[in-house]
Amino acid sequence: MSKRLLVIAGDFVEDYELMVPFQALTMLGHQVDVVCPNKKAGEQIKTAIHDFEGDQTYTEKPGHKFTLNETFDKIDESTYDALVVPGGRAPEYIRLNERVLEIVRDFNTKNKPIASICHGIQVLVAAGIIKDRTCSCYPACAPDVIINGGTWEDIGFEDALVDGNLVTAAAWPAHPKWLAEFNKLLI
Repeated sequence: MSKRLLVIAGDFVEDYELMVPFQALTMLGHQVDVVCPNKKAGEQIKTAIHDFEGDQTYTEKPGHKFTLNETFDKIDESTYDALVVPGGRAPEYIRLNERVLEIVRDFNTKNKPIASICHGIQVLVAAGIIKDRTCSCYPACAPDVIINGGTWEDIGFEDALVDGNLVTAAAWPAHPKWLAEFNKLLI
């Protein structure tokens, strides 16, 4: 059964963490609307490619431009079945938007599936929904989870963790498991 999914992104979202879920979930027949605060359908956001090349942290390179297909100010979250929050640098500033946090809280209150990957957890933390929840995320974000009453689980970079309506993962290498677990919640 096809579902209507909302993705909240922003400039310098991680390229794979936006592009791959958008394409895979669309291929499965879901309607996937991607929005960015202060932007309209037809406008573009820039992505960044994060890679693991043996350094102490990931490297960052310019990614692609992604054309938004819905206008942030026009969305009604009650018309969506699930939410996706990709990582990259976008979460560090979109979490400052109170409307973004309201949307996340609404999905959580209604127990609708929420998929977060990598730094996307920063948005969930800012929305105050990870207390007493077990999550995964990029390890550099683990202190944010712990300080805010959640439990961070180190599941590596290729696995996903499900806690109720939340599906979380550390980074894009987890896409196969992360998206499979998220899709199970959509069925």
